[in-house]
Amino acid sequence: MTTQTTRNTIMRLAVASACSWIAVAHAQQATPPAPAADAQPVAQTDTPAPSGTEPEAKVENVVTVSGSRIAARGFSQPTPTTVLSAEDLAKNAKPNLFNAIAELPALQGSTGRTTSTNSTSSGIQGLSSLSLRGLGPIRTLTLLDGQRVVGANVTGVTDVSQFPQLLVKRVDVVTGGASASYGSDAIGGVVNFITDKKFEGFKANVEGGQTTYHDDKNGTLQAAWGKAFLDNRLHVTASAEYGREKGIDSPGFGEVGPNGRSWYKNPAYQVRPLSATNDGKPQYTVIEHAQQYQYAKYGLITNGPLQGTAFGVNGQPYKFNYGSGGVPTGTGAVTGCVNPFCVGGDLSGSVGAGTNLAMDLTRQVAYTRVGFDINPDHEIYFTANFGKVKSAFTPNPGAAKNANLTVQCDNPYLPASIAAACAANNITSFQYGTANGQFPESINVHPTREMRRLVLGADGNFAALGRDWRYDAYVERGINFTDIIVHDMTLNNRYTAAIDAVRLADGSIACRSLTARAAGCVPMNIIGNVPVSDATWAYVAPEYGPQQHTRQQQDVGSFNISGEAFDSWAGPVAVATGAEWRRESYRVSGDPYGNGATGDTPYNVNYPADPLLNSTVGNNWYAGNYHNASGTYNVKEAYLELNVPVLKSATWGEANVNLADRHTKYSTSGHVESWKLGASWKTGIDGLRLRAVTSKDVRAPNLSELYAAAVVVNNIVQYQGNTVTIQQRTVGNTRLRPEIARNNIFGIVMDRPSWAPGFSASLDYFDIKVDGVISSLTAQQEVDLCVAGNQEICGAMSLNNTVSTNNYVTVQAFNLASLRSKGYDVEGSYRMNLKDWNLPGRFTVRALVTRNISFLTDPGVVGTIPSEGAGNNLGNTPRWKGLASQSWDTDKYSLTLTERWISSGKYSNEFIECQTNCPVSTVIHPTIYNNHMKGAFYVDLGGSWKFSDKATAFFKVDNIGNVDPAAAPQTNLSYGINPALYDVVGRVYRVGMRYNF
Repeated sequence: MTTQTTRNTIMRLAVASACSWIAVAHAQQATPPAPAADAQPVAQTDTPAPSGTEPEAKVENVVTVSGSRIAARGFSQPTPTTVLSAEDLAKNAKPNLFNAIAELPALQGSTGRTTSTNSTSSGIQGLSSLSLRGLGPIRTLTLLDGQRVVGANVTGVTDVSQFPQLLVKRVDVVTGGASASYGSDAIGGVVNFITDKKFEGFKANVEGGQTTYHDDKNGTLQAAWGKAFLDNRLHVTASAEYGREKGIDSPGFGEVGPNGRSWYKNPAYQVRPLSATNDGKPQYTVIEHAQQYQYAKYGLITNGPLQGTAFGVNGQPYKFNYGSGGVPTGTGAVTGCVNPFCVGGDLSGSVGAGTNLAMDLTRQVAYTRVGFDINPDHEIYFTANFGKVKSAFTPNPGAAKNANLTVQCDNPYLPASIAAACAANNITSFQYGTANGQFPESINVHPTREMRRLVLGADGNFAALGRDWRYDAYVERGINFTDIIVHDMTLNNRYTAAIDAVRLADGSIACRSLTARAAGCVPMNIIGNVPVSDATWAYVAPEYGPQQHTRQQQDVGSFNISGEAFDSWAGPVAVATGAEWRRESYRVSGDPYGNGATGDTPYNVNYPADPLLNSTVGNNWYAGNYHNASGTYNVKEAYLELNVPVLKSATWGEANVNLADRHTKYSTSGHVESWKLGASWKTGIDGLRLRAVTSKDVRAPNLSELYAAAVVVNNIVQYQGNTVTIQQRTVGNTRLRPEIARNNIFGIVMDRPSWAPGFSASLDYFDIKVDGVISSLTAQQEVDLCVAGNQEICGAMSLNNTVSTNNYVTVQAFNLASLRSKGYDVEGSYRMNLKDWNLPGRFTVRALVTRNISFLTDPGVVGTIPSEGAGNNLGNTPRWKGLASQSWDTDKYSLTLTERWISSGKYSNEFIECQTNCPVSTVIHPTIYNNHMKGAFYVDLGGSWKFSDKATAFFKVDNIGNVDPAAAPQTNLSYGINPALYDVVGRVYRVGMRYNF
């Protein structure tokens, strides 16, 4: 019998066994067995004890940990799991639990309200999603009480902000592959939020704060209630939460940080042409005070004999002050500058800083759980979760036009001196760039996510085959509505028509285009700082701007059984098995101007037909993708997990082997298998345990990758030595296959030895390789891969048509790339009772550190090489990331000092650093003058005072030193920071009160 056949047989037996156990359970309900003494699972951490819990006595408990489905006496799972208790989370005093969890070293690449603030339609703005190992939120499975939660966008990523946070009693962070236990997406690991299902009483939390710059003012109100009825058979819990973080507004134009932040200095890369790098000088130089010389705040002539003429108040012309002592050449270049940047000069029109550092975010969450004990062994329950998260932010001020406008010399808004200069130089038009600083409003984006999630389930114990078993089953329906509303964004074609003005015979000014004029075009003056009239603004940036509305639905049915099948000489052999069915679907619709006018998005009174706009493919807005799409897939899976004790010796200790196998069938990509093989050895050496696990993990393509909204634009590619004009069609790819990962972890644990009962430590090495990574390519990359012989990609294009307009390239995601991440985690804690030193209270030290040895990405594209991301501080994976805390706790007081650390790194590991005698730069290995990016070290301080039996006051100061973020240059002007790694907000003060009874 083949290995594959054996695995299939095991899975069929697992499912059959689950069905038979259900029947046995029903048959025995009339005479239920007495519950085992250890029937209720005791939560334990598989790594050092968290600072908020007492060291547990070493007794054989039934253990439930999120890295495994097994619940068995004495079971120590091989997959590392870090636990944050409710007390740990309370000490962090964050308005959103996401921020506390994202500080863990293993969490790298998480998104929040300080990331993607320069995006208009990505769908991840304001989304609090967790990422392990820098593999991205799509490869980290986030659960609520071990159950899946409907995604908050089309990638399937959940929004932690929608969770009921006050009822969370602990968070398990599984830092290893867990697909065999939990299914798709658990390549990087699992983050499981565990709620207090039997909470009784009332508790509330009120807190508020702001930064040292008097912005980002925030307030949180939380309350939870629980009570048992009917002789403790009916348990009801409920919570409600409201939180507002007002964000840090855009400072607008110029080289200025918001509200007194002085660290912003317009950082950027100055990049010389490759052809010029044979002079021994580097191609890249990191500069400050970068001036993009292709536009000015209110307009700049960028080519021809009038190049260098800028316009100010009331359109008055003046000589533009170029940085670097630059002088315009009349050909579009500027002496002493490297396209597109000079250094210094007039920076008033810079748009780089004009992005919100942090979004304005509002959370409204309600949650309830009602559980009824049918008898002491069986409970049915119902949970309802409502979560609404609203964000607001500005991605950029104005709407910069980088020397890509043409202004006619007969434009009536031009000063007479410029019209005369046109005539003197025999020109009829000139090239023009502007930041559009005269716009009355900046683009502002308002994403709203609203989740409605219902779960109906049952859990309990039953006896079968002479043994005691536990089961849980649930059905879930979750729906997330995401609405992205954008205001004050211009329509490209209307803007182009409005700025091309002429004077009519009656002396009035109108749009030049007769078609535009007939459709209501109102002319606009972009020559200098001249106020824009309400009528003009309503035409170019209509009241009803871009919109994107998404409905995402998740339906789940799951059944799981676990227990100890029999006793061997080394201990109980435990088993967990179950099956799950899941369906994911979504539908997104845009507005007629963004999507194009279709039956689903027709023109209407808010979006009337306009002959200037493209009604077929849309794409009429200044920025963003607002197209319609829909898709669905379903999943059927079953799994079996075993824990087999293999050693029990007074001399050699105890050891167990943990095995799991899961078979999954996707309606889109077919069958895939995931498995796990691990072992844990509690050695004969006091407190010393060894663990190892290897697993095959999977991530199936998500709805966005399978069914991405179609976008059509014109483009050109190089093919067989010719430049070919194509129609570029960007769509999803329903032929995608699951990503396949191989996880290997080896660890050593010292767990509270008798010679140091308050000490725990662990060291775990990890090696994760992901093949068939789903990644998108450019049209040219697809053409190159086809030429190189990739027949799958050749099927996505047609380039030899006799009618050139029939040539196209379908831009899709493909399973071409690969990832490999290697490193190790170190975790340690020590707790002592200070009464031994004649001092009050307890003292706890805890530290967690992740070392990234390598994070290698191979795009799988012709002409590229694998790139190393470890230590690339413009990305998500620094060489070192650490978190340490020291806490002093008494019955009345607590004081906690926390340190967060990110090691220094490079802008890119592919750069060659040199100042002189540099090699000729290449696309793969460019040369750079300085390739060093600073790290960061932050210190936080928090404390509490229990001033009555029921009330506790607390405070927290984050980033006491007000450490500035390191500059993060780009090839274009941006806010020049990396919020995925660095604290970009600055020092934050928070105070509050907790009430319990």
